[in-house]
Formats: sequence, structure tokens, C-alpha cells
Amino acid sequence: MDRVALRGLRARGHHGVFPQERAEGQTFVVDLVLGLDTRPAAAGDDLAKTVHYGVVAEEVVGIVQGEPVDLIETLAERIAQQCLKHEAVQEVEVVVHKPDAPITVPFDDVTITITRSRV
Repeated sequence: MDRVALRGLRARGHHGVFPQERAEGQTFVVDLVLGLDTRPAAAGDDLAKTVHYGVVAEEVVGIVQGEPVDLIETLAERIAQQCLKHEAVQEVEVVVHKPDAPITVPFDDVTITITRSRV
């Protein structure tokens, strides 16, 4: 299986369990690795036989900016399910970063990584 990766998609969302997170929002960063067979697209140089990563990027940003959820696990699942709606995509790895999570000790990042597939 081939891989198409999108790294560092940034969007402001209002996800979290605390009222301040919901009210003020924060930046979320998403990395995706889409698993698909790119041979048909390459053979015919045909965008219709692969995944349009620009469209995927817009959809992911829309999910992050959209309806708030409590957990980044839920956000990651919504993103994964949207990616799998693209016919060519057979599996997806989603990493959601929450670099401004409300943690009281110094830290670099909080992430959730999930992998989902059609199988």
C-alpha cells in the first residue's frame, strides 16, 4: 500500500472538557497518512484515480473548526471516518496534536494517534 502524507494541518477549534477551552478555543495540528494504491492514478496520470489531498486538507480543517467535542480521541475518529469516505483511501493514520492543552506542568505537546481502515 502506498502512502500520501499531510503534515501540520493547523486550525482553531473549541474542543476540550473545560469551559475556557470551549469559549476561547485553541490551535490544533493534524497529521495524516493515507494508505491507498496509487498505481492506477500513476499509470494514467489521472487525479480521479487517487485521493485529492487538497480536498482532504479542507475537510479536516472543517472538522477541527466545526462542532466541538470533549476529547481529542473523538476529534481524531471524526477525521479518520471522513478520510475513509474517499474511495481510494483504504486506511488512514491520524495524529491530532493539542500543543496548548491546559496542563499545569511544562510540556511540548499532547497527541492522540489512531489508525483506521476499511477492513
